[in-house]
Amino acid sequence: MTSFLKMHGLGNDFVVFDARKSKLSLDNQGARAVADRRRGIGCDQVIVIESCANGADALMRIYNADGGEVESCGNAARCVARVLMDESRRDSVRLDTEGGALLCRQMGSMVSVDMGPPHLSWWDIPLSHDCDTNLFTVPIGGRELRDAAAVSMGNPHCVLFVQKVEEAAVDIIGPAVECAPLFPERTNVEFVQVLSPEKLRVRVWERGTGVTLACGTGACAAMVAANRRGLCGLRAEVLLDGGPLTIEWLGDDSHVVMIGPAALVYRGEIDLRALA
Repeated sequence: MTSFLKMHGLGNDFVVFDARKSKLSLDNQGARAVADRRRGIGCDQVIVIESCANGADALMRIYNADGGEVESCGNAARCVARVLMDESRRDSVRLDTEGGALLCRQMGSMVSVDMGPPHLSWWDIPLSHDCDTNLFTVPIGGRELRDAAAVSMGNPHCVLFVQKVEEAAVDIIGPAVECAPLFPERTNVEFVQVLSPEKLRVRVWERGTGVTLACGTGACAAMVAANRRGLCGLRAEVLLDGGPLTIEWLGDDSHVVMIGPAALVYRGEIDLRALA
């Protein structure tokens, strides 16, 4: 039997495996089976904590619900950081991810994560061709979405500004944009309504997962895109379906810091062989 933690950040939920002391046999198919909400444990992402030799406290590997391994996950970073900080009785830890290193700190009942600088050039996101990432058009299914922006927070995001986010067809437009030819590695999609210069309302379609209650990197991308348009300041509350995150961009070429909760729901054991 293999032990796991069920955790969430604002309802964006994870199955977390600790593979630092014993090897974990988990491939893409296995991660997809674990994430299945009817036949597995059920989650948006499967997280594996591994030992790290480059000075970080741990390596965090991330699998989306479709089994695909991805670069970064802000909500999961807070959850893993909470586990490591509780374990070590320290108030800060450093995580390594495919999307870059993350410095995490305890802030009372919250956890802050330095997500690093946003990447704004078309080749870094990446897009399939040169365009202004602050304002471009996404062709999908015979129509054009004309008010898009793109940001990478270690993973790709397409930000769509809307008048009323509650009326946005997230479950229809989201998957179409995710797989649009403009995004060679597919993309996460944020639907953003500006409530004030200090507050954004955001709904999310996550690449390889679907509609989720929250997305940490998506909240960061939405705030950066809104700031670049002059729609919000360098610090904003981002209201997701699962609750609020505080996002602060320290300025051009500087890092983005995310602050939010991390919750342990339960501990369990699973026979991974039974899912094969």
